[in-house]
Amino acid sequence: MMYSSRRKPVLYFKEERRFLSGKCTVYKLFGLCMVLLLVSLLWLQLSCSGDMSPSPVHEDRRPPQQQLQPPPCPADAHASAADDPSWGPHKLTLIVPFRERFEELLVFVPFMHTFLNKKKIRHKILIINQVDHYRFNRASLINVGYLESGNDTDYLAMHDVDLLPLNEALDYGFPEEGPFHVASPELHPLYHYKTYVGGILLLTKRHYNMCNGMSNRFWGWGREDDEFYRRLRKAELQLFRPSGITTGYKTFLHIHDPAWRKRDQKRVAAQKQEQFKVDPEGGLSNLLYQVESRQELSISGAPCTVINTKLECDQNLTPWCLLG
Repeated sequence: MMYSSRRKPVLYFKEERRFLSGKCTVYKLFGLCMVLLLVSLLWLQLSCSGDMSPSPVHEDRRPPQQQLQPPPCPADAHASAADDPSWGPHKLTLIVPFRERFEELLVFVPFMHTFLNKKKIRHKILIINQVDHYRFNRASLINVGYLESGNDTDYLAMHDVDLLPLNEALDYGFPEEGPFHVASPELHPLYHYKTYVGGILLLTKRHYNMCNGMSNRFWGWGREDDEFYRRLRKAELQLFRPSGITTGYKTFLHIHDPAWRKRDQKRVAAQKQEQFKVDPEGGLSNLLYQVESRQELSISGAPCTVINTKLECDQNLTPWCLLG
């Protein structure tokens, strides 16, 4: 018969009643008392002799580092790995502007968490999720990510959710000398013009602040990174790109959802002319938004923070934030 691993059968025994069976006499009771008395005296003598004998004292004389310690829990083990000085002193905020692309997100977060851990890059992943009714604004969402990233990181990656690095030689380290364009035109699977700085761009927080962030005028898809290229030049920041990467256009996996999002991709009215102009004042200084909520998530064991964000639009300045 099979039993549950959390239960065990109880064995029952028959009681023995023969000793007092039959007629009980005074002599039998007297004899029983004498036997019990002798057994008690013998047990008491043995107990006292055992207590009086000296017992050796075993003192642990091992040095402190050799004494046994309880094994660390998995969380402690992860923390000790992150505190390893070989990981370096810097920490990255991976900022992902996001809306309605959950299939890509389920792949992106665990992939990037594993990729950065292999390279010993301290990091946290922020998903800036646009939840308002306006058209998608990648630049404003990146500005939100910068402002909401906290003081525990010192550089950021503006990272598209549909672009995964396949070459482990790609550098995600601290870009001390200047902005580092990981997804350079020579490597990006789609965009190959020389002034392209989209896809994946690393900057120190100080350099991003020098540019006043990105322009908030670009509602819909595209062109905000072209305007940011002009900001980098205006701030006199030297742009760097990868060297020695031989995998060409196979350096990244592009997992873009081909679904046509008319609201975000259509060019509306004056937007066609405005998209090629430089925004001299807009950026971090005039960003308007509200954080609806923050959610700490784990996707296949990889942690990330989702910041649900409502952007605000001045329709007198940018009427194309709404379609139609």
